Amino acid sequence: MAKNIVIVGAQWGDEGKGKIVDILTKNADIVVRFQGGNNAGHTVIVNDEKYVFHLMPSGILHENKACVIGDGVVVDPEVLLGEIEVLEEKGIFNGKNLHISKNAHLIMPYHKRLDISKERLKGDQKIGTTGRGIGPAYEDKAARTGIKCGDLLDENLFREKLKRNITEKNHYIQNVLHQVGFEVHEVYHTYMAIAEKIAPYIIDTSHYLYTAMNAKKKILFEGAQGTLLDIDHGTYPYVTSSNTTAGAASVGTGIGPTRLDKAIGITKAYTTRVGEGPFPTELDGKEADRLREHGGEYGATTGRPRRVGWFDALALRYAARINGLDGLVITKLDVLDNLKKLKVCIGYKYKGKKITDFPADAAMLELCTPIYEIHEGWFEDTTKIKKFEKLPKKAQEYIRRLEELSGIKAVMLSVGAARNETIMIKNPFTR
Repeated sequence: MAKNIVIVGAQWGDEGKGKIVDILTKNADIVVRFQGGNNAGHTVIVNDEKYVFHLMPSGILHENKACVIGDGVVVDPEVLLGEIEVLEEKGIFNGKNLHISKNAHLIMPYHKRLDISKERLKGDQKIGTTGRGIGPAYEDKAARTGIKCGDLLDENLFREKLKRNITEKNHYIQNVLHQVGFEVHEVYHTYMAIAEKIAPYIIDTSHYLYTAMNAKKKILFEGAQGTLLDIDHGTYPYVTSSNTTAGAASVGTGIGPTRLDKAIGITKAYTTRVGEGPFPTELDGKEADRLREHGGEYGATTGRPRRVGWFDALALRYAARINGLDGLVITKLDVLDNLKKLKVCIGYKYKGKKITDFPADAAMLELCTPIYEIHEGWFEDTTKIKKFEKLPKKAQEYIRRLEELSGIKAVMLSVGAARNETIMIKNPFTR
């Protein structure tokens, strides 16, 4: 029986991980977020009520389930407090069940200003950042000048690091960007007020998880964004600032990789992307508009309309290899219910030659055009179906073909936004 399962996006993010984590939390004792920041939004719908989490692990909606924000996350404490307040108002939040890594880095006000300003300076070369300060926070982490959540517990240490950083950042903000800089005392007092509220949650989460594992607790590791946005393995430079793949679950929590039992990839029944960068199967015009509207393809964090396209089997096969996937969850199958024809990309044409392996190199991918196979649609409502065998025959054939092309079996299907609009084929926590 699997006890420690990693959930990752197998596309460019926005695959519906929030709902899947919410469902699987029922079988888990602890849910851990291991990378990214509030540039990712996970949406969960319970009893017709919509919750969007940017930092809080999606399992927080379950009573008596511990939630951990791991070492690899960059935390905007004001956003986190906002999410806590919403949950408190609804009578859901249990402070004893939230744990924040002392090693998780803080997003500071200057990170946000730098993020927006640097993106503006890039002009046509912009990446499509959310402007939430994620990249600059990870830059400071790599430069060994970052401020950690644990630093909030030591006022003198925090002030010392803050003064050093603001001196450096102000020089760039004022002399290069020609904008107003930051005052140390203002930021200091703001964050000390925040520290009083979140200090009780800050602990050594690596040790906490290690102890839980030795006590045979079941742990669900929740990734943000998707494989193709990974800083090392994605379509660089059009990627996020962290490692979004399954291996990051170990690094981002301080748990040895041998303690992780399974990696489950989440993929839509078609493909979407937010921001800039190559997207071989992208649609435009009325065809794109219809798919976008039916799928509600607007960013949970930014509200930006997502780019939409047909399913890309090369991208999924690449994600399966990079993550070592043990199972697939295919979401938004219902979005395809009313389409006459479906296309699946089974290869690319690149400079006149056919290729069947996904090139993560963005410049090469930009020159690739998709080779499609055509599938007939099923023209039936799938949202009320609970068993795979009850799906329309054409829908079953479509799923089986995606499994065949990726080499990975589907363990769950999502046929709607609500918890109960899900087909469980094989629970990942069971044998």
